[in-house]
Amino acid sequence: MPTVQVDLRRELFAEKGTAISQAIHEGLIEGLDMQSDDLFQVFRPHDEGEIVFSPTFGGADRRDLVWMRITMVHMFPPDAKQRMYAALVKHLEAAGLRHEDLLVSVVEVGFDDWYAGGPVGE
Repeated sequence: MPTVQVDLRRELFAEKGTAISQAIHEGLIEGLDMQSDDLFQVFRPHDEGEIVFSPTFGGADRRDLVWMRITMVHMFPPDAKQRMYAALVKHLEAAGLRHEDLLVSVVEVGFDDWYAGGPVGE
């Protein structure tokens, strides 16, 4: 059950928020074989000057920054994460974003670090 937090410019969210959400969801389904009803995203739109980044770090040509923090159970091998990154880029580019403007960070936790609304064990 990955959860996704997305920080991006307010104008970009207003213009493409729905398409970005769908692209992220499709990327996770494709990249991690995630169930289609596993959808947990939080968008945090920011005003001008609230997102600060290097336009050239790592040899990139960044003009904007869309930062996704994906929290998920530590169970996916590196090749699955690489598939996820590739699928995210593919779907987000189709939604009109540049791959140079994407930053994805994964935070991994254990199974015991989640509560997803079901019955609580004793």
